[in-house]
Parts: sequence; structure tokens; C-alpha cells
Amino acid sequence: MSLGWRSVILMTQSEIKSAKALRVIRGLLIAAARVCLYGPEGIGKSTLAALFPKSVFIDLESGTLRLDVARFPRPHTFAEVVIIVLFLLTEQHEFSTVIIDSVDALERLLAEEICRKAHKEGLEDFGYGKGYTYLAEEFGRFLALLEKLRERGIHVVLIGHSTIRKFEAPDAAGSYDRYELKLCKPVAAMTKEWVDALFFINYVTKLTEKEGKNKAVGGRERIIFTTHTAAWDGKNRYSLAEKLPCDIAALAPVFAGTASTAEVAAPAPVAPARPSPVLLVTREQVEKLDLYWRTLGKSAEDRAKAFAWIACDSVDFAWEELTSDQAAKLITVLHEQMNRTGSSPAPSSDANNLGQPTNNNVNR
Repeated sequence: MSLGWRSVILMTQSEIKSAKALRVIRGLLIAAARVCLYGPEGIGKSTLAALFPKSVFIDLESGTLRLDVARFPRPHTFAEVVIIVLFLLTEQHEFSTVIIDSVDALERLLAEEICRKAHKEGLEDFGYGKGYTYLAEEFGRFLALLEKLRERGIHVVLIGHSTIRKFEAPDAAGSYDRYELKLCKPVAAMTKEWVDALFFINYVTKLTEKEGKNKAVGGRERIIFTTHTAAWDGKNRYSLAEKLPCDIAALAPVFAGTASTAEVAAPAPVAPARPSPVLLVTREQVEKLDLYWRTLGKSAEDRAKAFAWIACDSVDFAWEELTSDQAAKLITVLHEQMNRTGSSPAPSSDANNLGQPTNNNVNR
């Protein structure tokens, strides 16, 4: 239903009134990092990620068994992964980097969850590509949950495997092979868009011609490629060099200046409430208490009951130990008893038994 221009204008004017408090933020903003490391199997992606600050693994493939790292018990369902993320999001903990190893294993768990709920054997069973649409939608919701981790000051690192796929450029004839994330196209695109840094890790190889044949040499040095080329996907928002050595020192700018979990998650200290001042009994009140007590012929046992009734802890039951409020309350009751003496029926329960508490009891 169309609202019409007049309705739109009225809505805009109303919204402008509540937007006056908005302010423009200038300059660089420090935030936790969103990083994806991908490359061929066994190249050391997990080993590198383990060096990130105060890291903890969500290990979906048991790839960290030989590493001395902090990890959660291996999740076997997508729901278990979500529970771990919610724990990191809502509970106090020591970690400032969460590492999901691997994102392609996460995609498989999510696909299994979608198929299980829909009673399908696979995503193709949905027909017309709907299964992959559902997968992308749910993965987008999961990225939104990870974004909340980042807002809490926790770095999010996704580890992925690479695969080689044919690529046809729209503006060029022919196709060529290139390295890509081993994810379905919609999920891969969302991942690349979401992260601040997409690092491709690979071995450096060179081709030499020998006896008319090309031969690969090298393959021992590992390099982090930080920018996009025709041969692989890459990205970084940290002005890093195109090639970096595969060590944590080279990635220091990614984590520079960000706050740790403890700095972000710890609640601000709250100043203890200042107790209201307690006024002591006055000399005038002590004199009235003595006078009323003698006039009514009260005993030592009655005094003990009176002190219990006004909630005053005392050993010798001296008037000087009372607060001004306690003394005023007791004086009021004793004065009522004096007014009723000799001409009225038996005094009220308050007057007869000062040991019984009432709703007006004032704690010392």
C-alpha cells in the first residue's frame, strides 16, 4: 500500500526531530578485526591463528589436536556452534580472539541443520536452487551474530580451505584457474564482503624450463597474499603490503590498538552508595524516656522487650545507645500508654508488648 508523498514527508519531519542528537564521527575508529585465512590444507593456517591475541578455537575438524591451544569441545551440530558464540557474547571470559576452524566445515553443519529441519536429504532436494538460498540466509544471520562479538571487542577469525575453480571474466575472452574459498558461491561472497581482511596463504613456487619441459621448484617458503589478483581472492583494510611472511609479527597492524575482552566486557566500577547519616539520641529524648519509664513503672524485662522491638542490639539496654529515630518511636508509644492510663481500656498491643514488631519498625 502506497503511503503517498504527504505521508512520507510527515514521517520524515517526525524522524528529523528525533535525529537532532546525531553527530558526525570523524577520523579512524579502532575496532576488533574480522579476518579470514584460507589456503591449501596443511600449510599452517591454524598454527598461525593460534598466535593471535588470547585466542580460543571452535575446532570443527579436530585440526588443533597437536597444538597447545585453548579450545571448546568439538561441536557436532550448528546449534552447538551457536551456543558457543552466545557464551562468548554473554559471559565474562579471558579471550579476545575467537577462531572458527574451519568455515567450510561450518557451512556443512549449517546445510545439515537446514536439511534436517526440512526433512531433506540435501540442499538440491529443495529444487530451483532454493536450498542454497536458505543456506545463504542462515549464514547471513550467523555473521550478524559474529558481528556482535566484534562489537564486544572480540576479534573473529575464520579459517578456510582453498579450492581451484575455473573463472570467466566478463570483459575477457576465455577462462582461467584461480584459488577461491572452498564454499558455495553465495556464502563465499558474503564471507568476503564481511571480513576486513582476506588473507591467502600459499607456498612460493617457480617454474623453470628444463629439457623443454616446465618444472616447479621451491614450494617451501610460505607467503601471505593480502590483495586480490587474477590468481586468488584477497583483501585488506589495513594498508598492508601485497606479500607478507607467514608469521604473526607481519600481521601486528591488524590487532594494533584494539581493546581486549576484559577491557570491553568488564562492567564499569560502581561507587558504593554512601549511607545516610545516623543521628544519635538527644539528651532531651533520654530525659523523656526516663520520665515516662518511671511513670509507667516499667521493669528491666520490659526494657529488654522494648530494645528488641525497636531492633536495637544492646547488652545493658542504655538509652544512650539508641538512635534519634529509635528513641522517638519509643517515646511515642510510651506517651500513648500514659494518655490511656487509668481512664481507658487495656492499652493496644503495641503499648502492652513492646517486644512485638510492627510495620513501622525502623532498623538501626
